[in-house]
Amino acid sequence: MPKSQTITHLLEATGSGDAAATNQLYELTYEQLRGLAHRIRSGNRAQTVNTTALVHEAYFKLLPGGAAAATDRVHFFRIAARAMRQVLIDAARRRATREQGALLIEQDTHASADRASADVLDLECALRELEAIQPRHAAIVECRFFAGLSVEETAAALGISEPTVKRDWRVARAWLAERLDPPTSREHDA
Repeated sequence: MPKSQTITHLLEATGSGDAAATNQLYELTYEQLRGLAHRIRSGNRAQTVNTTALVHEAYFKLLPGGAAAATDRVHFFRIAARAMRQVLIDAARRRATREQGALLIEQDTHASADRASADVLDLECALRELEAIQPRHAAIVECRFFAGLSVEETAAALGISEPTVKRDWRVARAWLAERLDPPTSREHDA
């Protein structure tokens, strides 16, 4: 049985409450989840959660029913990417809260970690704004950036054409770049 059919079968069994299927699903997808976590972490420059912890925390978020809600392999990894995004956002918020009001004696050593937390929170805020005005664009960003899905897989996951994915991906990236690097900071660079 091909891997995608095996994952789909295990998702169905997991939805029925089969604990053994849940364990098999984890074992079968673990390396792919690690690869996904690594891409997400490097793409966000957020070093507050290591790859293994990100996989484990995201999987625990999936256990109460998220994994069972997935209909196939692509949908499962899209849900997993969203769970990883939530874990990173939660970690960035915790870090920002801890650092708030604290006196940083060694500011230089904390600067890059603080910036990574701020970057994750800024990206999350921008994605929520994009989701409010263009939900499909935000879903494409989630699929392509967070889940690492190809154009073809994204089109299948969202039920849209590949040219639409490519066009909306370009528009969403440009919008996010503008949102995350406002003109005031670019004016100083010129």
